[in-house]
Amino acid sequence: MLTGESGVTTALRALGEILEAQGLHYAIIVVGGSAMNLHGFVSRTTRDVDVMAFGEPSDGPAPEATRPPDPLPEPLRRAVRLVASRLSLDEDWLNTVTALQWEQGLPEGFGKRVTWSEYGGLRVGLAGREDLISLKLYAAADDIGPRSVHYQDLLAMNPSPEELSLAESWVGRQDPSRAFAETLERVMASVRTDSSGNR
Repeated sequence: MLTGESGVTTALRALGEILEAQGLHYAIIVVGGSAMNLHGFVSRTTRDVDVMAFGEPSDGPAPEATRPPDPLPEPLRRAVRLVASRLSLDEDWLNTVTALQWEQGLPEGFGKRVTWSEYGGLRVGLAGREDLISLKLYAAADDIGPRSVHYQDLLAMNPSPEELSLAESWVGRQDPSRAFAETLERVMASVRTDSSGNR
C-alpha cells in the first residue's frame, strides 16, 4: 500500500533512481488515487499507481504528446518489481489497467493539461484537474454509492457547476445506453447536493 503523497512520492523516487542508474528514461502520465494524492486533493492510502499514458520524451519540460502505455517496456517492469521488493509493495504497484480508457478515448486536450515532475530517470505527469473530475465521475457512475472511493474523491475536488457540466458531457458520450444515462443522472444529482455544502 502507498500511504498518501509521501508513500507515492517515495515509490516514484525509488523507481526514478533505479532507472537513472541504468541510463534509462521514461515519461508516464498518472491518474487515479495517486494523482489525487500528489495534487493534494486527498491524503489517503492507495494500492497502486495508475498509468494512463506515456508522454513522449522531448527537449522541453512538459511533453504534450501522449500514447497508450500498454505494455510497459520490460526494463521499466523490471525496475517496478525491484521497487516492489525493496518497499514491500505489490509487484504491480505501477500498472496500466486504467489505460483501457484509450479504447473509448480520453478527454479532449488531455495531454495539454498534464503537469510534470522529475524523479531521476522518471518524468511523472499528473492528469489535470478537469480530466480527473471527468474520470472520477465516470468511475463513480460504474461504482455507485456514497461509500465509493471514486465518489468520495470526486467530492474531495469540490467541482464547480461548470466543471461538473463539462465532465457530465464527456462521461455521457462513453456509454450511450439509457441505463447508463439514468445512472449518471443519479450520480450527478448526488454530487450536486453533496458538493453544495462545501461552497
